[in-house]
Amino acid sequence: MHAKFYTDMKQKCLRNSVFCVFLILGCLLISSRAEAKNDSIQISILTCSPGNEIYELFGHTAIRYHNISKNEDVVFNYGMFNFNTPHFILRYIKGETDYQLGVNDYNDFISEYTMRNSSVYEQVLNLTPAEKSAFYWALTKNYQPEHRVYRYNFFYDNCSTRPRDKVENLVKGKIDYQLDDRVQTFRSIVHEFTKGHPWSQFGIDLCLGSQADQSITSREKMFAPYYLKDALDKAVVETGKDSIHNLVLSSGFLFKSNPNISVESGFPLTPIQCGVILFIVVIGVCLYEFKKNKIYWIVDVVLFGAAGVGGCILMFLACFSVHPAVSPNFVLFVLHPFHLIGVACMVWCLKHNRRDYYSVANFIILTLFLFSTEVIPQQFDKAVILITLSLLIRSGMYIYFSIIKKIK
Repeated sequence: MHAKFYTDMKQKCLRNSVFCVFLILGCLLISSRAEAKNDSIQISILTCSPGNEIYELFGHTAIRYHNISKNEDVVFNYGMFNFNTPHFILRYIKGETDYQLGVNDYNDFISEYTMRNSSVYEQVLNLTPAEKSAFYWALTKNYQPEHRVYRYNFFYDNCSTRPRDKVENLVKGKIDYQLDDRVQTFRSIVHEFTKGHPWSQFGIDLCLGSQADQSITSREKMFAPYYLKDALDKAVVETGKDSIHNLVLSSGFLFKSNPNISVESGFPLTPIQCGVILFIVVIGVCLYEFKKNKIYWIVDVVLFGAAGVGGCILMFLACFSVHPAVSPNFVLFVLHPFHLIGVACMVWCLKHNRRDYYSVANFIILTLFLFSTEVIPQQFDKAVILITLSLLIRSGMYIYFSIIKKIK
């Protein structure tokens, strides 16, 4: 009886042991399949080289989600905006432009940049299966209608900073970017990407104030997609005391631009060339006026009128725009809205034989500005200096004809 009992117990234990073995093997199989499924997923950062439109000059950054097992290949793009939005230009100037997250088929995305001959560089991120799942979940949640729209900020919240922030928030561990020690400013980086586009550079330079000439951190440099690309290439992730791995698993070009394809040039003259021409014309007009002993005020209506209109835009940016680094802007000493009233006063004083005190004030302000450019904490385009000299000389002409000549 006891022998039979022990035999039954042995058989029962054997059956339980076999069941446990199969159960463990099943769990391991399911786990390995889930891991293999996640291993078939790649999440990468795409960096696109600059185009020719002003909003393409700095390049672009996007996030690619590639699920090989499910044949899913999409690109999450934080650079979507709509030109047809009501009051788009006004809202952009005020810094109230809303961008949104868009999702494109990968083939459509790469075709668009291939057609415009812009390189596309891919950096596959070195993520764990859990991080990949969290990344995809965060992106799909961000794409929901109530979450996809965001307030665009050129330097601090754009198509480059958003993917960076996603990576930092979802990677388990501390990311070390191997800091870039070069002393740079927002303006100097802008100049890197506007090289060869002098009118775009001139326009941006006019709008940016002295804050754009302050030194910025390595993290702030990442507003430019190519600076983010370089930072990711060198970045490592610290997950423990002695556990360090590269953030980027692999990288390479998905499409490389053809340097032999020519691009149509824009306006043939640069801002500096136009400034030189303006200065020469002003000198010529002044010499002719001395010869004729007469002021041709229509020249000043055009010159000071244009300076006043430009000043209205700069004043609006400085006072009402929430764009960063547009205020204070010392170009307002040269281009300001008061020229629109001032030129009328100049002409009225000339015609009514009165002393022109506006020209005196303007002459003094512009002279002080020219002598202070080396100490003012703002970098000025050379064309601005030429415009300043032109306005200064014309103010001097009115001083001569309305005051000095009468004294003589």
